[in-house]
Amino acid sequence: MKKILLLIPLFLLWNCSSDHSDAPIDNPEEETMYFPPVNGTTWETTTPSDLNWNENNIPELLNYLNIKNTKSFMILYNGRIVMEEYLNGHTDTSLWYWASAGKTLTATIFGIAKDENYVTLNGKVSDYLGTGWTTETVAQENLITCKHLLTMTSGLDDSLGDDVSPANLHYIADAGTRWAYHNVYVKLQDVVEQATGQNWSTYFNTKLRDKIGMNGFWTQIGSNSVFYSNTRSMARFGLLALNQGNWDGIQIVNSDYFNQATSTSQNINLAYGYLWWLNGKSSYHLPQSQYEFQGSLIPSAPDDMYCALGKDDQKIYVIPSKKLVIIRMGDAADGSNFALSDFDDVLWQKINAVITN
Repeated sequence: MKKILLLIPLFLLWNCSSDHSDAPIDNPEEETMYFPPVNGTTWETTTPSDLNWNENNIPELLNYLNIKNTKSFMILYNGRIVMEEYLNGHTDTSLWYWASAGKTLTATIFGIAKDENYVTLNGKVSDYLGTGWTTETVAQENLITCKHLLTMTSGLDDSLGDDVSPANLHYIADAGTRWAYHNVYVKLQDVVEQATGQNWSTYFNTKLRDKIGMNGFWTQIGSNSVFYSNTRSMARFGLLALNQGNWDGIQIVNSDYFNQATSTSQNINLAYGYLWWLNGKSSYHLPQSQYEFQGSLIPSAPDDMYCALGKDDQKIYVIPSKKLVIIRMGDAADGSNFALSDFDDVLWQKINAVITN
């Protein structure tokens, strides 16, 4: 009963979220892409009614989000907020972890460092970190490039857990011949630090976070480098991604690099770019498995969608064809997971029921 009662204020208030200081626009279909100011809380809004969405199906979407342990949910259309929901004790100022959705932040920062000629895609990781950063022979280790870390094709043994100390990084295949979801990608942050001579957080804040008005911070949890922010900051990054690395006319990361990052990056897992997941491919691999699944990653979602997926259902969905960015933060919808879960496809069925007109 408690969960059902929660829906009443959610449905009544979904278009009255805090800090929506500008009135809804008159004709969003004819408006240009909107970017919220870097400073302050102003963010233009529009409504499902303005977009001719099916408002009758909003309660079912909100109910599903609520019972599936969601803390926040946002939809941007053309940069403007259409829905902004906070559930289960979460607020617009609450910080939450991105988990592996934050891998896309690392990929973006690497692209910025590449733009500034500090790093190269095909540069050996050992050129930046020195040899001996794994237990492999020098010949094996020298096969691993930065691109292999970006594409999860390092050839290192993914069954040994998240520890990225040399003693835990073991050879299982030549780099480039095997796709496996591995925490070793985090070594790209060390590469950027060594190449730029700057602390990772400092470089990140200066080159990305502060330029698009995000808040948040990196923290070390075991061998994992985890980013925390509020929901709108995640949405800001999604908006940057929707615009191929451009923020209101300023190219934060090279668009060619960003398009590479959100395209198939190797021929083993077609649904993986540079730490981004890709929908609409003919097959895909999942973490902790060498099995090739046939079909699209999230069948109910648009084929052109690329997404940042994190443990326990942290989501950034970017859909260029529909000018949409969709954010979900929270606890695991069902069982704990590394990236994709059954929740994704069912959630998209609920979203489609709203956005289809």
